[in-house]
Amino acid sequence: MEENNIVVYTDGGCSGNPGPGGWGCVILEGEKETQLSGGEKMTTNNRMELTAAIKALDYIVQNDNLKNKLIFVYSDSQYVKNGITQWIQKWKQNGWKTANKKPVLNQDLWLNLDKLYNSLQIEWKWVKGHAGIKYNEVCDQLCQTEMKKFQ
Repeated sequence: MEENNIVVYTDGGCSGNPGPGGWGCVILEGEKETQLSGGEKMTTNNRMELTAAIKALDYIVQNDNLKNKLIFVYSDSQYVKNGITQWIQKWKQNGWKTANKKPVLNQDLWLNLDKLYNSLQIEWKWVKGHAGIKYNEVCDQLCQTEMKKFQ
């Protein structure tokens, strides 16, 4: 990792789907590590995955010394990675409808993530979940801790 880059890991989860959910993220700025987390009493896995990414990017946007750096976002959610890098342009063109002409789920969160994504320089990376990747595991633990608050 180059010193001038920011590395972000995100994760979200749910006990039941829908059910109590949690999200967590780790933001790495050189040697500095920032952990953020939260949860909701009744939510879905996808909403928590999106929220984790939004909260991490919002943190970066709020910090002037971070927002102009290249950001590598690592997520174990293909839904988030593919949604923001591939699917969202078609959804916008189709009036926020899927290829099956159904409304896009979580549009409120996608709009928020898209705004943040377009204000930053981001490269999205997919990582396999529960594969022993240090910060992905840290994010998972943050999620689990948050979920337990609502059970």
